[in-house]
Amino acid sequence: MNKAQLADLIAEKAGISKKQAEVALDTLTHTITEKIKAGEEVTLTGFGAFSSKVRKGRIGVNPRNPQEEIEIKPTRVAKFKAGKNLKEALKSESSSPTQTPTSKPAESYNPAPNQSAPDAQGQSGPQILESSPPDNQTP
Repeated sequence: MNKAQLADLIAEKAGISKKQAEVALDTLTHTITEKIKAGEEVTLTGFGAFSSKVRKGRIGVNPRNPQEEIEIKPTRVAKFKAGKNLKEALKSESSSPTQTPTSKPAESYNPAPNQSAPDAQGQSGPQILESSPPDNQTP
């Protein structure tokens, strides 16, 4: 999903115009960027926290000449720490946005016969990347 698609979805769900959703999204991203550039942390309770940290400098290897060492300077990078609700939503078996995630006791994973076991990244089976219906179906 790209920024325009996200703005369209926000407009639809919030009952506002696409232009208003784009302005809100631009304002959100600009504000978060400015605050973390200033060294502040922006926390969206339940969703996560945006911050910045300084990655320290180090000596690396020049990819064009592996015998040559180069100095990699310290740099500031963005950091995101997922909140409790986001983590629980990703862990839940149901991906329905209307249900609230609940904590479940730890148990062994036994996939249903028509499901595949998760791979090394925790992914199971084919992933659906778009939430819109196929072109040949009407919503």
